[in-house]
Amino acid sequence: MSATASILLSELEFTLLNAFQRDFPLLPRPFAALAAQLRTDEQAVIAALRRLQQRGMISRVGAVFRPNAIGASTLAALAVPAARVVEVATIINGHPEVNHNYEREHRYNLWFVATAPSARELQAVLQDIEDRSACGSLLVLPMLEDFHIDLGFDLATQENHYDASSPDLRQRSVQLSDAERALVAALQDGLPLVERPYARLGVPEDDAIATISRWVDAAVIKRFGVVVRHHELGYTANAMAVWDVPDDIAGDFGKRIAATGNVTLCYRRKRQLPEWRYNLFCMVHGKDREEVAERVAALDERCGLAVYPHDLLFSRRRFKQHGARYAPACEAAHG
Repeated sequence: MSATASILLSELEFTLLNAFQRDFPLLPRPFAALAAQLRTDEQAVIAALRRLQQRGMISRVGAVFRPNAIGASTLAALAVPAARVVEVATIINGHPEVNHNYEREHRYNLWFVATAPSARELQAVLQDIEDRSACGSLLVLPMLEDFHIDLGFDLATQENHYDASSPDLRQRSVQLSDAERALVAALQDGLPLVERPYARLGVPEDDAIATISRWVDAAVIKRFGVVVRHHELGYTANAMAVWDVPDDIAGDFGKRIAATGNVTLCYRRKRQLPEWRYNLFCMVHGKDREEVAERVAALDERCGLAVYPHDLLFSRRRFKQHGARYAPACEAAHG
């Protein structure tokens, strides 16, 4: 039984959540296209998606950009005294470049992801957080290789979609025109839930559809569709599992982990010695702590990871969670 069984959802709502997390219609009236597939009407689809967004079950309908494809991003962490966690989390959250911020069970207990238009701007954000928090040096752990990045989560089977293709890291960054930057800014909060959403993105409708299609084909956009929020859908436990694996074979293990379908994210990151030895990361979600621990133990056994030093950092509190911000909000151009 899926974790959503205890959450009141109509058949239409569940289908919209589960079936359209990727391959969303790139047509002038995408919600009408969904309605035709589901044998309902366009306004019913729009109304259902608005309800799901209001209930916090989806963060947006739109693009999940591949990390570092159109900007610079990194995972970072601070070791914060328990009495100052909320204070420092507030400092971190004050930066619009921060899109995720979690307290985890570890000496390094505040973990956040920051994204900026350039490496220089990202470094300025990280330096400001380090200076203002006054908690010592940041762990800065940029991604070196991705094996599974947010390709959707099947709410019925509790498995994650896996795409074995991996883009060449040397081809990560793309240069954007002014019109493309405006489109990225408009997409940050997702498509407006209206009949012709692509006409409300600040560029001509045909250009918006063509550009998004090109980005999807080039894997600049990792997936385009409904972006669900696990916690609100009943998956209230999650942990970051990390291993210290020799760099020359870490890629093989990362692919094994991703192919299991039991992780929501999997990637190799830079170590920061001597403070942080781990280079292989994955995120595991579940209905409760026991389920998450069992899933990680199964990964250890199934993928041959048990012989390597590892740690499991359960989340305690979620301080911030939304899509990455690649441009200031004032640049967004929704009509």
